[in-house]
Amino acid sequence: MILISSIVFAFVASLVRAGSIEKIERIDTKIWQLAMNLNPADGHVMDYTTGWIDDVFIGTYSQALTKDFLNRVVWKQAVNYIALVRHQKGEVDAVKVFRFKEGSRSLLSRFQAMNPGREVVTEGGPLQENVSANAQNMVRDDPVFSVGGDLAFNWVHADNGHRIVLTGGNLSPIGVNDDNTHGLGNHFGCNPLTGKALNPLWSHEISNIQNCSITDPSCDFRANPIRLQGTDHGKGWRCGSGPVYGNYGIYVSENAASFPGPG
Repeated sequence: MILISSIVFAFVASLVRAGSIEKIERIDTKIWQLAMNLNPADGHVMDYTTGWIDDVFIGTYSQALTKDFLNRVVWKQAVNYIALVRHQKGEVDAVKVFRFKEGSRSLLSRFQAMNPGREVVTEGGPLQENVSANAQNMVRDDPVFSVGGDLAFNWVHADNGHRIVLTGGNLSPIGVNDDNTHGLGNHFGCNPLTGKALNPLWSHEISNIQNCSITDPSCDFRANPIRLQGTDHGKGWRCGSGPVYGNYGIYVSENAASFPGPG
């Protein structure tokens, strides 16, 4: 499947009225729209404090699937479903689709709800999960596809903030400054209740699943920094550049509960 910024499904339902031969066709249109794309190596750091709550347009339509991108119009639309799609410049590696617990709210309003934050926003786990047979780096530590559970937004703890995490990963307790929660849109030195950066050294776009707390003396972060994807992160000594597994697209829909899979 090759991605575009809007995906439309049209389903034709044929109905026959009882006692007659009249045929009625109804077309149900279901639309997915690209709300955000994350490329962790394009020179722009979409960390916890950048873009998510600001009602701004980031990037360009022509590079929407190759660089960081946020469509402010889609970001403000009321939606019921979300799809996280890992892709290689538009070619799908894997997809997970979820239903929001609370429908008819925009992503902007959901991400602005940072105080107290720590909200599990979907229920029942993925409605759909598909992975390409050719996809690499899926099982070990991909922040979306190597763990299960539901989506949580604005996972805040101490001066750490994470915009999107999965409940199957490690979710740090609220007052614990352990740098040990990982996902999309992260910062280890911010005020996560207001979305303001305190120290730019600890911003990072995508961090892989791992379990090594800064409070654990057996974890030598100078020798083995926190595993991040790409180069889009601050210069703090615990932040280590790593391989890019792909771009991560965030699609939303009012009424579509399935997404075109790989292939």
